[in-house]
Parts: sequence; C-alpha cells; structure tokens
Amino acid sequence: MYRLLIVDDEDIITDSLYEVFHRLMPEKLDVCKAYSAKEALHWMSRTRIDIVLTDISMPGMNGLELSEEIQAFWPRCKVIFLTGFSEFDYAYKAIQMPKVRYLLKTEGYDKVTATVQEVMQEIEHENQMSQMLEQSRELLYTLEQMAQGDYIRHLLQESHGHSLDKDRLTDEFHKMNIGLNPASPVLLVMGHLSYPEGASYIERSGLLTKARMVCNSYLSEKTRQIGIVDKQGDLLWLLQPSEHEEEKFYNHLVRYLEGTLELIQETCLQSLRLPIAFSISGSSCGWEAINRQYDRLRQLQLMRIGGEGMTIIVTDRGEQLEEPHELHRKEEGLVAPKAEMLAAFLDAGKPEKFDEIFEELSLAMLHANSSVNRKIEIYYSIALILYAHINRAGLCGEFSDYCKLMRLDEHSSMQEAVRYLRQVTDQLFKVKSPENKENAATVIDKICQYINEHLNEDLSLVRLAEINYFNPSYLSRFFKLECGVNLSEYIDNCRVRRAKELLKEDELKVREVAVEVGYEAAHSFTRFFKKATGMTPQEYRDALTQT
Repeated sequence: MYRLLIVDDEDIITDSLYEVFHRLMPEKLDVCKAYSAKEALHWMSRTRIDIVLTDISMPGMNGLELSEEIQAFWPRCKVIFLTGFSEFDYAYKAIQMPKVRYLLKTEGYDKVTATVQEVMQEIEHENQMSQMLEQSRELLYTLEQMAQGDYIRHLLQESHGHSLDKDRLTDEFHKMNIGLNPASPVLLVMGHLSYPEGASYIERSGLLTKARMVCNSYLSEKTRQIGIVDKQGDLLWLLQPSEHEEEKFYNHLVRYLEGTLELIQETCLQSLRLPIAFSISGSSCGWEAINRQYDRLRQLQLMRIGGEGMTIIVTDRGEQLEEPHELHRKEEGLVAPKAEMLAAFLDAGKPEKFDEIFEELSLAMLHANSSVNRKIEIYYSIALILYAHINRAGLCGEFSDYCKLMRLDEHSSMQEAVRYLRQVTDQLFKVKSPENKENAATVIDKICQYINEHLNEDLSLVRLAEINYFNPSYLSRFFKLECGVNLSEYIDNCRVRRAKELLKEDELKVREVAVEVGYEAAHSFTRFFKKATGMTPQEYRDALTQT
C-alpha cells in the first residue's frame, strides 16, 4: 500500500482532492491531507509518505522548500507540484528538482489522478529494479556474511550482563569489515519469514538470501547496518544512522525504519511471494545491552497478533510490554491456582472442565493488552503440567516432539504455541476439541468502538494505527480480513449513520452536524452525504419532517 499526502492551504481544494483519491483505489492507496507545510511535516514525522501532491505557493514554507525537507525524511518520496501559478520561475525551479512533476490546477482531476497512478507505477518499477540489482551481488556477500554472523552471535552471548571493551570491539569490527561504531548506541530489528508450505531446505535458503538482499538494499540508504541469521533462523539487524545524517534524523530513525520495513514487506511479497513480520527496537541501546534487547524483540515476535503469513511490524514501546492492562492486574497471582485445577482435571480425565480453564488462560495469553511476562508464565504453567503428565503416564513414545513443550522460543508466534498446547491436550484426552480462539475479535471491537466514539476527530489510517500499536498497512489488511470491508468504508458508514441520527433532531444546523461527524467544511460534508444517500443533508431533514 502506498501513502499519498495532499497539501494545499486552500481548504476546498485539499478536501476535494482528498475525496477523489480517498475512493480511487482504497486497496492500494492510503490518503492523508494537510492544510500547510508545517502540518505536512508533522505527517512526515509520523509515518512513511510515498507521494506528495502539493501546492507550490503557500504562506510560510512554500512547496519548493517543503520538497527539500521531504527528502530529509523519506528520500524515496515522489513530489507532484500542483499550482495555479504558471510563471516560468516556479516551473523552472520545479523541473530542476529530482523526483518531481509539475501540474497546473486547470488541468483537472483526470490529469491529476493519471499522474499519481503513473508515479505509483514508477515506484513499483524502481522497487523491482532495485531488487534485481541487489541479486547480482548476492554471491559476493555470502562468505563475509557467514563470518560476520558467527561473530555477532558470539557477541550477543558475550554481551549478556558484561561490559564490553570498546577498543577491542573497534579492532574486531575493522577486521570483520563491520561498519558500525562500537562507541555509539545501536538499534535492533528482527524479521521472521513465513516460507511456503512444503518448501525444501534449498528453497528456503534461496528465499532467505534474496530477502536479505532486499532488506539490505533499503536499509543501507540512510543507515549503517549488519544483518545475520540467528539461531532460530530469523533475520536480525544491528543498525546505526549513517555518518553523514543530520542530528535531527536520529530522532526520526524509528519512524523511518517502520516506513522502510513496510516497503521491504511489499517488495518481498510482490517479487518473492514471501511474507515477513518485523519487530523493531523503540530506541537505541548500548552494546552491552544488545542481548537483553534481542530477547525483548524475540518476545515481541512471539506475542504478535496473527500467525504465520502475517506481515506485521511491531515496535518495542518499552513500558507497554511490561505493564499489564487494568483488567488483568486484578487477575495477577491467579495462574498457579488455575494451573492446579488444570492438572486435577487432566488427571481425572475431565476434558470439558479442562477446556474451560484452558480457554480462559489461552485468551489471557493471546490478549493484546496482557503483559509479555504474564503470557510466558501462563504458557510454561500449562506446558509443565502436560510435560509432567506425559512422563508420569509413560506416554513419551506417543509424543515424539513433546520436549518442545518447554521451548517456547521454538514456536513462531504465541498463537502457534497455544495451538501446540491444544494439540498435545487433544492427544492426551483422545478427543477433538474446538480450535483455539484468536483475539482478533477483541481487537476489531476496540477499533470499531474508538471510531464510533471519535467520529469528529482524526480517523486516518495512520492515527488508528498509532492508537492500537499497529503498522498502518497491516491494520488495513487486518481490518478487511476480519470485517469484509475496507476500514475507510466502515468509517464512512459510521459517519452516515451518525449524521442521519443528528439530522433527525432540529437542534443542530447542517454545518454543526458536519463538524460532529468529522467534516470541518460544510460543502465537503454535503457532497459526502449526497454521494452516500442520494440526498443532501437538508433534503434528508426535509423528507423526515414530511413523513
């Protein structure tokens, strides 16, 4: 999914263009709008922007100055200048700038939409070419990557609770051709690949190598980095900003990586048909702490919403992982008693009673707001009961991989771990139980409730993703998969329904109803309402009074 930002200080132009593109191709284009260059830069700091459609002549910072700032945030971003000014000076300056196009407002919506679609095709072509060029270097990196991988894995183990000698690291980094600074903090990114079912070792190895080349191509644009394959077969990068980057980019690094990882996911899906899920550090850490940060990312990867094949990006927000939701604080300390009940029902051969407790604990493990430590405690409490029962009952021969019970990190996600516990339980009881329930419904309910309660506020895809700690592109796909409609379509339906309710009352004027459902401009609300109902708001209200 590409992200288009429309920037113009004239509200009617911005709103009109937003409405046109908002419905043009919702599956491929996420549309944002800003009424000034300052507001546009705020969007740039929050999320990746692929295309900017901006007026040249604006108060404060003009479009040309804005385009220069854009390159500092997102160097791959394309700029389309849209203006009513046809002076040669403006046109000449715009033409001289790389990655820009120049349109007059008089050329109409068809020309503007066609140009945006051309730019989207251009981006897709560049992504494909970039991936092909990197493939040619694949063989040259293989031996060096193997040696560097062994060294970083050793370093991860050595850093556990120990301070590291910076002079020794500097010497070793130089010898290993690792272009990172051991005196500066480092940021970690982990990637989990979902290989095709039944893929052979050779096929998986080839896909892994190609995915690494794609990732390195994108990440090397503004960072110094080294990527390895960890002991679980996942990709791990250690990154620092490039030496030539300005200081302000350091604060933007995490957002930049989140946006860049989206592009990596899309490129791998298109060119390799390979889904990748990422976990990313929320801040940099010292080299002596990389083992601890690595463990946190592995936990994040394990706890992510969705199972294999989901292209999610999860950022370590620190305290969000450790603080349990208020709902679960009241239940702390109840795991042990419930585990004892599970053991008793298992020994007594009562699968129905066992399932009741198991489902309750499973939901806690899969709940989006449960703390990581609580999820791990619950998993091992159940796993230990099953492990002990298998041993006591002499059933080891019936469970060839039962030792996996005590190795949570071998599961690709918490959903997969819960499913494994259920499979072992089914074998023990020799009955078929319902599939484990996922927490998708809980997440969707939370999003829908927020939308209905905040219709007069910012409900952009980026904002909803921020509130629910999702990656924007993943949220869009996740919502469509669970609800069967696009997120934007759902929001529009909610606004229409709420507008109808308010129009039934005489207390509010039409412009006040518009504000209540998120439209600052009454004319934009009128166009939206008529498109949805076939009547203007006033015509709808008048029809109600006549019945």
